[in-house]
Amino acid sequence: MTKSSGLGDNLYIAGVNLSGDINTVKTGGGPAVQDVTGIDKSAYERIGLLRDGTLEFKAFFNKAAGQAHPRLSALPTTDVIMTYLRGTVLGAPSACMVAKQPNYDGTRSDSGEFTFQVNAVANGYGMEWGRALTAGQRTDTTGTNGTGVDFGTGSTAFGLQAYLHVFALTGTSVTVKLQESSDNGVGDAWADVVGGAFTAATGVTSQRIATASGQTVERYLRAVTTGTFTNAVFAVTVCRNDVATAF
Repeated sequence: MTKSSGLGDNLYIAGVNLSGDINTVKTGGGPAVQDVTGIDKSAYERIGLLRDGTLEFKAFFNKAAGQAHPRLSALPTTDVIMTYLRGTVLGAPSACMVAKQPNYDGTRSDSGEFTFQVNAVANGYGMEWGRALTAGQRTDTTGTNGTGVDFGTGSTAFGLQAYLHVFALTGTSVTVKLQESSDNGVGDAWADVVGGAFTAATGVTSQRIATASGQTVERYLRAVTTGTFTNAVFAVTVCRNDVATAF
């Protein structure tokens, strides 16, 4: 696997955009593997085990910016939602997980450089790769229908999971929900995804939702906002399952 530039990427943790203070990001995930090669076999046999995931990154010490250090130094013991975007365009690949943050290890070089390493581990669902329904952070000043994102040919029959980060809100509340269409609304009108609405947000927050595992999901998806607000800054990622998925 070759390395690639992370210029223009974003990292969100629990409704906070840490991107300006992050230097490197490394993702990992998938099922653990057990070797079940019998003595009568001439090649390896393996089976998949539990899903897992890791998100490792290095942060600058930048207390004045109010981004990474105040958020990460708290070392929360509860779960946090993390989303890494490979670019800030609609449909950008994004890695999401419900995670534990077990460390915040500082390193100071002889030159005075001060950085912190975080090795977050998934808790419950493993690493989930999806596509962004917002171009990085999206700002709505009133209820808005987002632009549809093409998830590939045809529908799937295995449900979806979705992640939301709300970074700022002016007003009473904002509700973000998912809608679907087979042809981007040309002949098949947009309709709400069953089980695809996040809980109404009243401030900075993050959420993960999941539909029924056997639910049909159409080709195009979009993020729609409703509520009483004059400014809502948020980001949404959807992980549409191409095969049966269990957690």
